[in-house]
Amino acid sequence: MKQIKHFMGLGLKVRLKRTIILTILVLTFCSTIFSLGAAGQEDSENNQTASEEGFFDRFITYVKSLFSGEGELQSSGEISKIGAADIQQSADSETAILRIATPDVIDSASLVGDTGLGVFAHLSNPPLMKMDADGHIVGQLAENYSVSENNTRWTFYLRDDLYWSDGEKVTPEDVEFSIRYYGEKTPWASWINDTLENSTVSDADNSVTFKFNKPYNRVSMEFATYDILPAHVWKNIDDPVEYTNNGPYVGCGPYYLKLIDLNAGKLVFEKNPYWKGKDPEFKTVEIHFYSNVDVATLALKNGEADTYYKYAGSYPYSSIEELEKTGNFDFMEKTSIGLVFLAPNLKKAPFSDEEFREALAYAINYEELARLETLGYGEVPNRGFVPPSMENYKETEKLEYSPEKAREILEKAGYSDSNGNGILEGKDGKDIKLEILIRSNYARTGELLDEYFENIGLSADLKTVDSDTWIALKDSYNYDLTVTRSTPWGMLMHSSWGSGYFDSRRTGQGVMHNVEDPVFLQLCDDILATTDSAELQNYAYELQDYYAENLPAIPLYWSKSVTPFNRHFEGWYADPLYGIYNLDTFTNVTKVEA
Repeated sequence: MKQIKHFMGLGLKVRLKRTIILTILVLTFCSTIFSLGAAGQEDSENNQTASEEGFFDRFITYVKSLFSGEGELQSSGEISKIGAADIQQSADSETAILRIATPDVIDSASLVGDTGLGVFAHLSNPPLMKMDADGHIVGQLAENYSVSENNTRWTFYLRDDLYWSDGEKVTPEDVEFSIRYYGEKTPWASWINDTLENSTVSDADNSVTFKFNKPYNRVSMEFATYDILPAHVWKNIDDPVEYTNNGPYVGCGPYYLKLIDLNAGKLVFEKNPYWKGKDPEFKTVEIHFYSNVDVATLALKNGEADTYYKYAGSYPYSSIEELEKTGNFDFMEKTSIGLVFLAPNLKKAPFSDEEFREALAYAINYEELARLETLGYGEVPNRGFVPPSMENYKETEKLEYSPEKAREILEKAGYSDSNGNGILEGKDGKDIKLEILIRSNYARTGELLDEYFENIGLSADLKTVDSDTWIALKDSYNYDLTVTRSTPWGMLMHSSWGSGYFDSRRTGQGVMHNVEDPVFLQLCDDILATTDSAELQNYAYELQDYYAENLPAIPLYWSKSVTPFNRHFEGWYADPLYGIYNLDTFTNVTKVEA
């Protein structure tokens, strides 16, 4: 029986060998035809199919590897090792995916209408400019730019190697269209429509020029935030804010946005086949949305995500130790230029009273807040609001916790407890009952503030609302005090140094627009009208002095932004505006051996 089995085995091997040889011939023929067909295509297309060809070649090599020397069949163990390793290598290159976990929320598949999606789309539709690691604004799609002496005429010179993912070349008309489109179609960019006098393009030097009706020195900064769109696609979309599409969206970055899957909580970016810049290692970038940070942390621990990203936010300080214990992650720390602050309603008494705001500032225990909310990754802020990580920071007086001073100031200002019920009365004779408007993510901060204010004789209650309600109440000035935060971009927008939050002439979801003081408004205009560095520094100092003296908002703590990343990946790059979510990261990150 053993001999019969042996001869049957030999017969099977011979037939298997013939079948394999025939398969090789067929596949080789197909490979040749395929190669000839691809030969005349763009290099970029070759790049796109290279991995497919690599897989094909490896498969043939694997089949050929069944034979060695004089046609001897290799052992099954050798075949398994060689073939499996080769195919696995090919499969790895085919499916190389960089996965990012985020607790950020995307509400709709609207590239223009959904702010969160717009940030992630910087990978597929990069803005004209970008911020480098040192906080300087430099070119991205633009190679460089020039500005007229009176700061009204801005010319941007585009890179010549940019192509959309559908093969069309990126033109100055695309940039001109995008900027005008945002100005005309979106409420948050209405300043463009209000100030843009005219625009022109030049194919000769691949440039676009914008002429504004007044000096505006923040144009290059503003243009580091608007995703550039293909005019030949978007010109037919009349309402981009409401327009939704699950993808693909045509993009001109190293990747294009292939799929928006809101049900699965995932964005999928694929390599742009026409990208001429540095070739990213990963074929696909996936953004995975998690319902909360705990679930995102679990995904990191399970190896389902390689890093964590939250726009204008840090990885939770309370979860750092847990992730450290896995031994699989390193952490990047950067001092954030955003901060959490308390905003009083300046249109309403007693908050319109500078002395009352001064008393509130002394009532807050900043060290306790920083210790509890940042776990050692924060510090007590200065009265000048602006964190030291911002350009032209001025050292102002550090905020001080002194309930005694707070009570003294209130008494001198005429706030007293005449009926002895333990609650100070306002100048109208009524008990002062504060309502602190918060969203749920500031619950602990709100509770602490409640306690601090009651400690100086003020009755305080928390009112917790969702984001939409918070925006509605804030915009109608229907609040006493509210806790909110400034994002890195928020600190830079408008006249910079946080002024965009307070200028009463501005609108926006996070904008308080609570300062109408002509002195403050003129200071903002002066900043916008100059590009002289010395003059700009003086204005920045004046602005921080204004904050320190008038307290239109009380900063609660400064903090660091911490980003965990798998230690088997290297090449991460962070800028103060968008953290690690930038083109430099995605074109430089590589996987290293464990």
